[in-house]
Amino acid sequence: MNATLVLPELDANSFWHDDSGFHGVYDVEHFIKSLRYDVNIVESIPEIHKNGKPKKIKPFQIRPPRDAPVSWYTTEALKKMKEHGAIYLTPFSHRLAEEIDNPEYQRLRCRVNYHALRFKPHIMELSDAIVKRLRAQGHFMAIHLRFEMDMLAFAGCFDIFTPAEQKILKKYREENFAPKKLVYDERRAIGKCPLTPEEVGLILRAMGFDNSTRIYLAAGELFGGDRFMKPFRALFPRLENHNTVDSTGELAKNTNGLVGSAVDYMVCLLADIFMPTYDGPSNFANNLLGHRLYYGFRTNIRPDRKALAPVFIEREKGRTAGFEDAVRRVMQKTNFGGPHKRVSPESFYTNSWPECFCQMSAANPADECPDKVVEILESQLMAQRVDNSNVEFGVMGSNSLPLPSRHRLRSYCYEEKGLAATSLTDRTEVRELAVSQQDQPTLYFFYEESKPVSIRDLLPRQWQLLSWFVEKLPHSTEA
Repeated sequence: MNATLVLPELDANSFWHDDSGFHGVYDVEHFIKSLRYDVNIVESIPEIHKNGKPKKIKPFQIRPPRDAPVSWYTTEALKKMKEHGAIYLTPFSHRLAEEIDNPEYQRLRCRVNYHALRFKPHIMELSDAIVKRLRAQGHFMAIHLRFEMDMLAFAGCFDIFTPAEQKILKKYREENFAPKKLVYDERRAIGKCPLTPEEVGLILRAMGFDNSTRIYLAAGELFGGDRFMKPFRALFPRLENHNTVDSTGELAKNTNGLVGSAVDYMVCLLADIFMPTYDGPSNFANNLLGHRLYYGFRTNIRPDRKALAPVFIEREKGRTAGFEDAVRRVMQKTNFGGPHKRVSPESFYTNSWPECFCQMSAANPADECPDKVVEILESQLMAQRVDNSNVEFGVMGSNSLPLPSRHRLRSYCYEEKGLAATSLTDRTEVRELAVSQQDQPTLYFFYEESKPVSIRDLLPRQWQLLSWFVEKLPHSTEA
């Protein structure tokens, strides 16, 4: 389209009642700088001069079709842009097809989501403070408990609520969603209803998590009041959220609206384990799953609601024998965050593998890692500057590396043996390990900004997590 992008507007008033906007949540300077080789970005539509006088361009408003192909933008949208000088695309949620037959477009999505979009420094500092306080007591799991009014109204699952609550949900649905006949029993049977807090607790108990498990809850105001949380709290009393981690209230007063959601996002991203309870149409959960996969295939628990529905329905009928074994059989078939081929209806934003990962032995040349990768690694290592940047660590499989930026490679490969003694400060070791890893089925990497860090310092967190999780997941003898 050869177009300039104006910073996006956030539609937050309708639900969050927060007008802080893109500038109030994201690091705008970093966003513009990170994408400077891909697209020109301005903060507002510039004025034009006509007959020597400044004149504002009024953008022409267009509603893009849902999941529109690229061709719609290069024809219909481009035509209107040429006619009016500027176009305003709204709404823009799910307005571009997820499956695009152009790997470079898909990789651009990853550069935007996982590199260019970064929260403002004060949000990152709040998130870091919360994570440090949580980690001071050991491992923790983050759960995105999606049981708010908007999602329940969208799902159309009303029957578990009182008549007065059903009336509220139906009214909200009529005002915000297209008319559609929804039958609760049918919706429940095919896994379209969000898991209740109690069901989430029962799943975790069946998997072997006990009441000592520490859980961070990322959730808004749960619909239906405390009666839905009581069963969950009885199973898992060690619950935290961004308001309770700091008993002085220092964090609570700074985590409202979009900022609170942004902090929740970062805590979930950095948690040892992340569990979304309703990852269907939830952008928050889908993006987190994709983000955690991109930065090292971090452990996730993704309940298969459709497969679990008959198990819970049987329990509600009083047939509880074998309940936990049945739950375990379902959960053992799910993916816990490892690399896997994306199959519809799984979202690209949930799983960008393999498009956003380069491969050492790729069938398609477009998926290969850059030529002279060892020389690039060595050159970059020599240019590193020691500072206080963040480091993430992960385990990658299937002979793949995180896809580097189009302009900079920032991923380092290591052979499995000798990991604990390896330090990034020795470029000879990096070169030898990068060469020797090429025939290995599994690669280990860390993603870093510029701080040399010993792998020895990073290993305990990941390996303790993996062993802890395996121990917490007993295997059914029937499975």
